[in-house]
Amino acid sequence: MGGRNVGVAVDFSSCSKAALRWASTNLTRRGDQLVLIHVNNSYQNEQGAMHLWEQSGSPLIPLVEFSDPHVTKKYGLSPDKETLEILAQVAHQSGVEVFVKIFYGDPTKKLCEAVDLVPLGCLVIGSRGLSTLKRALMGSVSTYVVNHAACPVTVVKENM
Repeated sequence: MGGRNVGVAVDFSSCSKAALRWASTNLTRRGDQLVLIHVNNSYQNEQGAMHLWEQSGSPLIPLVEFSDPHVTKKYGLSPDKETLEILAQVAHQSGVEVFVKIFYGDPTKKLCEAVDLVPLGCLVIGSRGLSTLKRALMGSVSTYVVNHAACPVTVVKENM
């Protein structure tokens, strides 16, 4: 891989799609690699190949493979059509290589680990826009990552 590794945390929610759109429009440039980082935190009951990658995450999955339902099922994912369309557009129009890396476990810790394991030059993450009270009670993945990741982190609000 050549160019910069630009990471985007994706959970297929509307706020992660906003982060993906923002990164593809404002951050990536020809020759970069856009690496989607997905953390599956409900893998405990799953069996099979996923347990092979519990510590280091999956291998980098090229977009063409990630678009194949048989491949995504193997990793315990079902990406939505809108996310796949955004990725195909970025790859086709911007000359950016798109990869996906899947981690298993606690999203706050695994996103920070991804920075070193991939490695990423920067990470873009969506914000659910929790109120101060909800953020205090539930915690905030984006706040944790901003304070603990070893690279620049950009938080994108959903309504951007």
